[in-house]
Amino acid sequence: MTQYTMIFYNNNFRHNEQHPFHMVNVSPWPLFTSFSLLNLVLNIVTYFHFYAAGIFYLQSSLFILCFFLFRWFYDIVVESTYEGNHTFKVQQGVKLGMCLFIVSEIMFFFSFFWSFFHCSLSPSISIGCIWPQKAIITMDPWGLPLWNTIILLSSGVTITYAHKALIAGDRSYTMLGIFYTIVYGSIFTIVQGYEYMVAPFSLNDGIFGSLFFLLTGFHGLHVFIGSLFLLICLVRHLQYHFLVNQHIGFECAAWYWHFVDVVWLGLFLLVYIWGG
Repeated sequence: MTQYTMIFYNNNFRHNEQHPFHMVNVSPWPLFTSFSLLNLVLNIVTYFHFYAAGIFYLQSSLFILCFFLFRWFYDIVVESTYEGNHTFKVQQGVKLGMCLFIVSEIMFFFSFFWSFFHCSLSPSISIGCIWPQKAIITMDPWGLPLWNTIILLSSGVTITYAHKALIAGDRSYTMLGIFYTIVYGSIFTIVQGYEYMVAPFSLNDGIFGSLFFLLTGFHGLHVFIGSLFLLICLVRHLQYHFLVNQHIGFECAAWYWHFVDVVWLGLFLLVYIWGG
């Protein structure tokens, strides 16, 4: 499908439409996704309590959730790209929704940072009134964490470069920018996994170990999700889904990736350097 055909589809608004908003069709995917999320939580609990075949049920529920999400997002892509239902007003609503989602993610990480500051600035008697606890050997921030910081900051540069290239109408450099960002994100995930393997403490080593793996683990999960987000954007870009003046899906992915970069800077400065 050529880019000119895509422009036609994106401007294919109904003549009898009296408002710029999209009236969503009836879809089973929100309901199915809700039940699959409930099923996933229940299977996580069974896995943590060492039920028989707990890992199998956990993997099955995760696969079912991913399938329903894929189908839901696929319908949204069809509505926006091929049916032309995402008008300018709808795109503004999508941007606002993404901004509110990122704000909720900021509050999510803020609660964990609050716990970290509470324990580190005023350590209680139960942990020996010192931070980190006695016998905890912290990680050297100038080793693997520094390399991961450089990698993630580099990915922020490449995703910005891809965005500028997309606005300029340069498809090849947009593709390269997204591709290198995915590569950087994958390398970051691999390095963090290796860091967990060689860490001198574990999740069970008191409040320090719990908070460290909670903060870095959830951030690593966000990096993984962001990499998948960008991979889908790369596939859509190769299918001519993004135009110079209409690429809301890519913009949301870029905002999410920059949010992940900022959170990691806070983790590196506060958890690895100051907190350690």
